[in-house]
Amino acid sequence: MKQMNSQDIEKQVQNMISQFMPEQWKDMFNHEDMIKRAASMFQNGEQPQSNQASENTQQDQPQPSASPAIDVSVFETFDDIYVRLPIKNESWLKQVKIYHTSNQAIIENIPEMGQRHVITLPTLIKKKGTIAQYKDEMLEIKMTKSADMQYTEVDVAEKL
Repeated sequence: MKQMNSQDIEKQVQNMISQFMPEQWKDMFNHEDMIKRAASMFQNGEQPQSNQASENTQQDQPQPSASPAIDVSVFETFDDIYVRLPIKNESWLKQVKIYHTSNQAIIENIPEMGQRHVITLPTLIKKKGTIAQYKDEMLEIKMTKSADMQYTEVDVAEKL
């Protein structure tokens, strides 16, 4: 079998991506740029983040300057979602701000003022009833799950 070098592999990947990508998407994505960014990420030894909070990834909001990821664990029970994070310095409790949307927890000013971390939650939560407790150098945020049972039927129309 013929040995392929990295340039041949890159050409093959680009060819496959262009074959399977819908025509209307080709103008929105520059697959060569995506491949270069992915290759540089792995060459620098970076690894994708798993279940850690990082600074806000949405492009419409300002991002703080180089805030490190915080060690966060997220788990769910039958009725609740728990977000737990270690608090290394008890003075952080005076400056921390905690917010949430229906699917995200937002933690600000930890470890430093102005830093923002957004944690995507595994399910929707209720607007009210969130509780935060601190004990044994651990901040625990308990959010009640929202049982969103509303659904909408979508008609399929035949296109002529």
